[in-house]
Amino acid sequence: MRPREVLGQAARLASSGLLLQVLFRLITFVLNAFILRFLSKEIVGIVNVRLTLLYSTTIFLAREAFRRACLSGSTQRDWSQTLNLLWLTVPLGVFWSVFLGWAWLQLLAVPDPDVIPHYGTGVVLFGFSAVVELLGEPFWVLAQAHMFVKLKVIAESLSVILKSVLTAFLVLCLPHWGLYIFSLAQAFVNWEEAKLTWSFFKQSFLKQILTEGERYVMTFLNVLNFGDQGVYDIVNNLGSLVARLIFQPIEESFYIFFAKVLEREKDATLQKQEDVAVAAAVLESLLKLALLTGLTISVFGFAYSQLALDIYGGAMLSSGSGPVLLRAYCLYVLLLAINGVTECFTFAAMSKEEVDRYNFTMLALSTSFLLLSYLLTHWCGSVGFILANCFNMGIRITQSLCFIHRYYRKSPHKPLAGLFLSPVLLGAFALSGGITAVSEVFLCCERGWPAMLVHVAVGALCLGVTLGTAFLTETKLIHFLRTQLGVSRLTDKTT
Repeated sequence: MRPREVLGQAARLASSGLLLQVLFRLITFVLNAFILRFLSKEIVGIVNVRLTLLYSTTIFLAREAFRRACLSGSTQRDWSQTLNLLWLTVPLGVFWSVFLGWAWLQLLAVPDPDVIPHYGTGVVLFGFSAVVELLGEPFWVLAQAHMFVKLKVIAESLSVILKSVLTAFLVLCLPHWGLYIFSLAQAFVNWEEAKLTWSFFKQSFLKQILTEGERYVMTFLNVLNFGDQGVYDIVNNLGSLVARLIFQPIEESFYIFFAKVLEREKDATLQKQEDVAVAAAVLESLLKLALLTGLTISVFGFAYSQLALDIYGGAMLSSGSGPVLLRAYCLYVLLLAINGVTECFTFAAMSKEEVDRYNFTMLALSTSFLLLSYLLTHWCGSVGFILANCFNMGIRITQSLCFIHRYYRKSPHKPLAGLFLSPVLLGAFALSGGITAVSEVFLCCERGWPAMLVHVAVGALCLGVTLGTAFLTETKLIHFLRTQLGVSRLTDKTT
């Protein structure tokens, strides 16, 4: 399959993923706002931090390495061997579910049953639901590798809708059930792929610590009470909403694109130059898109954090540490967006030996991140988690940028140019940030709805001017987006 055809399929997969993320996040957004009116923040904290961490850790450790290894390379392979390898995710999931479930029940402090009832049942059912999800892993990888877009959209949409409807019904009718509500709603092997899987497993284990590090610190070191954990998790989810809507489907889809177009064991100069050129052009455009999105969230999120929290969760979120957390998170989103794109390329292009070497860096990062999280949290409260995340993300971005620079060093392509903006656009961002900050001081948030609506209008005007400036100055990115939307539509018609 030619690189342009792969790019068209990746664009289709990314656009469908974007639609799915919009659906998932919208439903989750509304559901959380609904739940906050019926359940205590302590229960929300236990579910969204401790039990969700159990579930996500089990899922991540059992399947992430298999996904990365089995989605690498061409679809022309012996899929019976690949599927046999993928079925190992189920017994691996059972092991992690049992082991982590025991740790959650025996090693962690059990919440007061009068405040948070049915904790033990919640642990068992969350672990069980993780194993159930892993039963579909071989079919998910098969659909993803062959880019069966409609199958993925239908299956995942039905799953999240049914889960959300059941959760909302139980919260409304049986709020005294507490954790029961969330719990009820959730041989012949290719040895080359198995070796690559083991390398990615070691990396995935460390990446999981970096991704969910603050939850581990909260869970095992008790640096925050359950109520503060709930507020932090809500702000965390709200702060990353836009970035996850856009960049999670892009990262998943274009990882497949890079892995199919580039060969892991070859230098850029030894591969087909058409493939290398297409990959460089795509990477440059994705970096530019990530930078623009992250800057937009950082600049405009700072002045509208308190208002967003007040509308979403009322005084429980907009008072206290909530606005400070969300403002800090808006800065973190910029790094999060860039890291998603750079690691998307890096993990797709690295050889097995480079993956193993990178694991040592991840080990050092994991250790320093956990230590820094603990120290900063004692120094400045829950904001310390975000500061530690910024440090961690900055180091990861640096590592990926160094790899990309080395990869394209001997070629004429410069994909890292996507990280530079025109002075005019930077000036528009700076001016918008200053105007919206002044607007917040004089118009928000205790001055009544008329003043707040003016504040929103000021932000909308500044956003329009900034996006208009980006449209006029970043013509290469606009052309890329138009081209890929055209390729995606054309591919849809032909298929």
